[in-house]
Amino acid sequence: MDPCGVVIGSIYINHNLAISVSLVAVFLTLAAVFVKWCYGFWKRKGVPGPEPRLPFGNIKDFILKRKTLGEIWKKIYFDLKAKGHKFGGVYQMFTPALVVVDIELVKRILQVDFQHFWGHGAFINDKDNLSFHLFNLEGPRWKRDRAKLSPTFTSGKMKMMFQLIVSCTDELTKVLDETSLKNPVDIKDIMSRFTTDVIGSCAFGIECNSLKDPNDDFRKYGRKVTDQLNVEGTVRQFIPLFVPHSLLHLINFHCQNRSIGSFYNRMVKATVNYRKDNNVVRKDFMQLLIELTEGEDPLSIDDIVAECFLFFVAGFETSSSAISFACYELSQHPEIQEKVRDEIETTLERHEGKLSYEAVMEMTYMDKVVYEALRKYPALPFLFRMCSKTYTIPDTDITVEEGTRVFIPALGIHYDPEFYPDPEKFDPERFSEENKATRPNFTWLPFGEGPRICIGMRFGLLQTKLGLCTLLRKYKFTLNKKTKTPLVFSKAGILTSPEGSIWVDLEGIQ
Repeated sequence: MDPCGVVIGSIYINHNLAISVSLVAVFLTLAAVFVKWCYGFWKRKGVPGPEPRLPFGNIKDFILKRKTLGEIWKKIYFDLKAKGHKFGGVYQMFTPALVVVDIELVKRILQVDFQHFWGHGAFINDKDNLSFHLFNLEGPRWKRDRAKLSPTFTSGKMKMMFQLIVSCTDELTKVLDETSLKNPVDIKDIMSRFTTDVIGSCAFGIECNSLKDPNDDFRKYGRKVTDQLNVEGTVRQFIPLFVPHSLLHLINFHCQNRSIGSFYNRMVKATVNYRKDNNVVRKDFMQLLIELTEGEDPLSIDDIVAECFLFFVAGFETSSSAISFACYELSQHPEIQEKVRDEIETTLERHEGKLSYEAVMEMTYMDKVVYEALRKYPALPFLFRMCSKTYTIPDTDITVEEGTRVFIPALGIHYDPEFYPDPEKFDPERFSEENKATRPNFTWLPFGEGPRICIGMRFGLLQTKLGLCTLLRKYKFTLNKKTKTPLVFSKAGILTSPEGSIWVDLEGIQ
């Protein structure tokens, strides 16, 4: 007889096997209890929401690359609103989060009750200076840096940097003349190279010439950053959501690929040292940052590296996408294209044909076109905040605990017919003063809102308008058949980006 077994009736049972089966059964039972407990978080609070699916929670289609995260929050927004709910509970894997529907509650979270929602809950590694930029910071450190940096983005400072951007538009025209009048143009690629040159000049003080040389180092590392946002970086950005930050500190986790960090550190520090050693002064963002390294409570060189990196990430992909999507819409609406072109010519006639800062500021129909493009295609299709202090939702007894992530579905709000009738239609007149007055505030969110509204909004809009102005003055454009319509968005990342390219045919204007 096997000493490890026993016979019961005619059945032989191995003791070790029985123990193993029992342990597995216990483990599975405990796992089931744990999952049920996790996924019961919002029900215990009496908060409505869609049913989660093991193990993805409510983001299965994003994880499996079937939908963008913006599209997921948009659907949940409309599902909750259809049932009369002002907010709802969701799960990122096993982590609970709140999705906000009611615009008044959106306003409270972003502005009125800001002290409860300081920041984004980002992981900051003090050994990785690319991580402690303004977007990631919160609390007193954010408040201090925001106050120091805000004066660098005033209209006066934009006017100061205007000619640097115009110089890049001159090169844009040359490249388009050389390459585009016989062949369709990948407008997203061209505009990415344009915004790379603009930011290289304004933020880093270098002439990178990626319009001439798409393989320039600055362009190459810019693509690495956006590739990270789409693939590897998405994983890197999600890790801090599920792994304790204390453990990430222990393993010296970096949110960016280290080669990217090395490149931007080398670039910024070399520029700063050269200017200081040679008393070089230039009217750009870098110079303004260098001035902040002096005086009371100065910025460090690591602070400058962090903010230059953020300037690049925030301005490179978002502005090039805005121009590209605007071109996509204008190519299908020739009457709108002609109207904004007429405004450009009429405005420049008043300014003796000179493209000046004042002239661009007078192009109000151009503003409407850009605003409408950003409504339909916000670069970041949702806003998010981390609850920094336990918060009771007004007119309820429901509390949001510290550490809970809150999502605001900007894409859902932008396509809500209550605020934007016939939301699929491209209609710049939505942003006439009369029509804007009919909508509540906090219903146009491509740059966020409240104290944490994008600090570079003025710069982003300026380079977007200048890019469009250059195209519209010189060319008429139509959509090339190589462009897939209707547009499908890339499922690989969190930013709004077309799957494939946007191809247009250009016809020179005499």
